[in-house]
Amino acid sequence: MAMAAAPASAQSVLTVSSEQTTTWVRNFNPFNQTSARATTKDFIYEPLAIFNRLAGNKWEYRLAENFELADDLKSISFTLRDGLKWSDGEPLTVDDVVFTYDYLKKFPALDFNSVAPLMASVEKVDEHTVRFNLVQPNSLIATTIVGMPIVPQHIWKDVADPVTFSNETPVGSGPLTEISRFTPQVYEQCRNPNYWDADSLKVDCIRLPQLADNPQVLAALADGTLDWATSFIPDIDNTFVAKDPEHNKYWFLPSSLVAFTLNLESPDENNKKAFNDVNFRRAVSMLIDRQTIIDIAGYGYPVINEDPAMLGEFYKAFGNPEVATQFGQYGKFDLDAGVALLDKSGYVDKDGDGFRDNPDGTPIAVDIEIPNGWTDWIDATQIAIESLKQAGLNVQMSTPEESVWASDLIDAKYSMSLNAIASAANPYFPYIRSFNPADFGKSRFSAQRWTDPEVIEMLNKYTQVKDPAEQKSIMDAIQLKVAAAMPVIPVYNSPSFYQYSTKRFTGWASADNPISSPVVSNANPGRLIQLLALRPVAQ
Repeated sequence: MAMAAAPASAQSVLTVSSEQTTTWVRNFNPFNQTSARATTKDFIYEPLAIFNRLAGNKWEYRLAENFELADDLKSISFTLRDGLKWSDGEPLTVDDVVFTYDYLKKFPALDFNSVAPLMASVEKVDEHTVRFNLVQPNSLIATTIVGMPIVPQHIWKDVADPVTFSNETPVGSGPLTEISRFTPQVYEQCRNPNYWDADSLKVDCIRLPQLADNPQVLAALADGTLDWATSFIPDIDNTFVAKDPEHNKYWFLPSSLVAFTLNLESPDENNKKAFNDVNFRRAVSMLIDRQTIIDIAGYGYPVINEDPAMLGEFYKAFGNPEVATQFGQYGKFDLDAGVALLDKSGYVDKDGDGFRDNPDGTPIAVDIEIPNGWTDWIDATQIAIESLKQAGLNVQMSTPEESVWASDLIDAKYSMSLNAIASAANPYFPYIRSFNPADFGKSRFSAQRWTDPEVIEMLNKYTQVKDPAEQKSIMDAIQLKVAAAMPVIPVYNSPSFYQYSTKRFTGWASADNPISSPVVSNANPGRLIQLLALRPVAQ
């Protein structure tokens, strides 16, 4: 414990920007999807294992040393490592894993990836083995299970309301559990004195300065005060790399789908009418100038996504060419065609105010919510607003704090927004996260609040079959259903924004050293592998 209490200035300190906000709030609840600090998962609560897409789709085992999926796909067993401890010195055992999953059933609001309903039971097999018995066969269940944090029973069993619990002094399993300093402007998170993989960890603390927006992150990167960041940086070669070409680096990989979403459960009844009309959604899609957004707002970094089924180039190997044949026109910018579809569908100006109304004459007024400080998304939305207004739609933009934005999307209290849907090794995951009704009110990925029983049934079946040809047939059919409904409006696949400096640390992932996805945001467990690879430069 003495090491954690030592002043950060005497240690190997990594300065990180993993999220943007106007003030730090002390919250380290790993189940919280809006207010918890981005360094909670992975760094305080280590996962059982990490799926490493960049290292040949292999599993990197962490708290678990292996897992085994039953031949009938109806159970999966994880074996924990010997000698695991929580940061307070208490043993980390199978009982903690069982407790966590029982906890999710007791408090469903904690279950942000809807894993508990997939479990018939979770049982302790022996002192090192836990078995998850599934409601139905599921070939991809490991990825869902390891996405849920494991918490210590001896701490959380006494928490009266775990949903609102801020967990200000966390007891965790990961490499950096000790909050040695916390102010609204900066916090420091230091070494776990009982970390099982301490020999691999050469970083003593991470320091998180409060940075409100992309320009502030750029300023900190450019003046050399940040070691590791994830942020949109305009003209990065000139604004960042050129400041110190020897040390300032970046590596962009294609990643999350960025898409406009229309809230099908909008609290505005007039907007709700329009949003639930597929022709309105298709028209809005045709009014989005994707290439201009990429060229101007994205500085050419993103990859265009005109796929009404959402997959695009990132999932090209899974793509169904019939989607483009039947519905491809709705994914492409065509102002005249979008206007014509609105006209044909009855969205005309009936009250003479210059804006289109619903076919029944009720007005449509759309507010597009974008997080404050997300300059690339703000610029993208401004470009979209130009063509939407040109087509006669009454649209404007608001820029709440990121936590408010996320809460509005989760609670379906918004009209329209951009949203990022995380990438994965298989399109099953963005589909199930987006359209599973069990995720409504728990995750912003499902913010559009669209589902289809046939799509969910096919997704469930997809995980139950082993024949690749049968899997492909199911995925082809899912894509056609999604494309026909167009519940989200794809714009582009964002690069995974990752900037780093080699001045104080080495061991960074790069195109020449693709050890793992190195993005330091809380959506990427691979950042733990990157952290453990870092080595301080001798001063």
